[in-house]
This record gives sequence, structure tokens and C-alpha cells, in this order.
Amino acid sequence: MSFATNKLFAKGWMIAVYAFLYLPIITLVIFSFNDSRLVTVWSHASLRWYGALMQDSDLISAVLLSLKIAFISALISVFFGTFTAFALTRYKYFRGRTLLSSMSTTPLVMPDVIVGLSLLLMLVSIQHWLGFPERGLFTILLGHALLGTAYAAVVVSSRLREMDGRLDEAAMDLGCKPLQVFRLVTLPLLVPALVSAFLLTFTLSFDDVVLSSFLSGPGFSTMPMVIFSRARLGLNPTINAVATVTITVVTIAVVASSFYTSHIERKRKREMALAYSDANK
Repeated sequence: MSFATNKLFAKGWMIAVYAFLYLPIITLVIFSFNDSRLVTVWSHASLRWYGALMQDSDLISAVLLSLKIAFISALISVFFGTFTAFALTRYKYFRGRTLLSSMSTTPLVMPDVIVGLSLLLMLVSIQHWLGFPERGLFTILLGHALLGTAYAAVVVSSRLREMDGRLDEAAMDLGCKPLQVFRLVTLPLLVPALVSAFLLTFTLSFDDVVLSSFLSGPGFSTMPMVIFSRARLGLNPTINAVATVTITVVTIAVVASSFYTSHIERKRKREMALAYSDANK
């Protein structure tokens, strides 16, 4: 097989993969502007279902709750994930390191059903003995933060392994204390990884339905739970509208994050090049 044939096959395969991934999303977006009540039958273009979405108080409340939970759980996940990654990558030997490493990666390979059921049984036992917590916002946050911390630790760990440890040593040689080294040297270099970890854990929390179903209580239904419950009774075009809005917001956030991360990386490279040139003068 010639090089041209291999190249043509690679392009065709890439196009097929992208079509498989994104054609359903494009179709959903197109049909969100459909006036028909049947989600698979095109009538004519209309914003009817976006207007209906604005009047659907239950769905709007679920979206706001999901955004609130996703934002808070992402912050918690990035905070604990960063320090977990820092401990595992910068300190090779300490008591309990193997246990910490195992516990931080277990949620990645454990089925969500098992994690959700385990948390539910634990919370029920705690509530039986102490009288709290009631299943609701706090319990959902707990479950999402637990899962998100594992993912954040992986993202931040990969960045820490790429960083040159001699930068920290040089800062300490210049008189910086460990906390100052972390704040002035390590943390700025971690910004791209922290942004990526935040977006990843935010997305995982926002679209989670399994853990939320186990840990939610009366009056606390997230957007995926509402969509899933309505889908079992028949697809509603309003779901296409809310999905399109979600896709738009996520796309804007990802693009903005990419530009910001690229800007930070270019700025860091310029500063390093300037520092290197000054040192050689």
C-alpha cells in the first residue's frame, strides 16, 4: 500500500470518527429549532421550544442546581486534587503514600453505581447515628467532589511530572520558603493544568446522573436527572433546546480556556527566554 493510499485511508478514517462523534450533536442542535412536537420530524424553523424552556420552571431550577453543584464540586476537587498530586509527585517516600495513591485512583476504575451505593449506605449509617446529613445538596456535592478529586489529581500530576524540579531548588537557594516556592513558582506553572482540571471536573459533575440519583433527596433533582426521567416518558423538544444551550456554553468555555492557556504558556516561554538572555549577558 502506497504512502498516498495510507494518507487517504487515514483522512477517511478520521472523518468517519468525527462524523460518528459530532453528527448526533449537530442533529440535536438543528432539531432544537424545529417547530414540530415530534423530535424526529422536521416542520419548519422556529424558536418555539426555547420560549417553552424559559417557562419550564422545573427544568430551569434543575439547570441552576446542576451549575451550582458543578461549580462548587469542581473547586473542591481542584483544591484537594492539587495537594494530592503534589504529595504524590514531590514526596516519593512517606508513610501511607501507597495507600494515598491507591485511594486517589480507585474512583477512576470503580463503577459509578458501586461508588454511589457505597456512599449512600455510608450516609444512611451516619444519619442513623448522628441524625445528619439529610440527602440533598451536601450529599451530592460530597459524591461529586470525591469523584472529581481523583480526576483532578491525575491532570495536575501529569503537569507536575513535566515541571523541572530544579526551579523549586533554585528558588529555595535564593531564600524562598517552601510556601513561597509553591505560591510564586509552582502555582503559576500549574495554572493551565488547574484550568483543565476545573473544566473536566465541572463537566463530570454537571452531566452526572448515577451518583446524583443515589445521593439526592426530595426537591433536589439535577438537570441530568430531570432529562433522564422525562426521556423515559417520551422525548420532549424542550430537551433539545436545553441541550443546545448547554453545548453552546460549554463550547464557549472550552474555547476561552484554550486561548487563556495558550496565552499563559506563551507568556511563560517569553519570560523564560528573557531570563535566559539576561543571564547570558
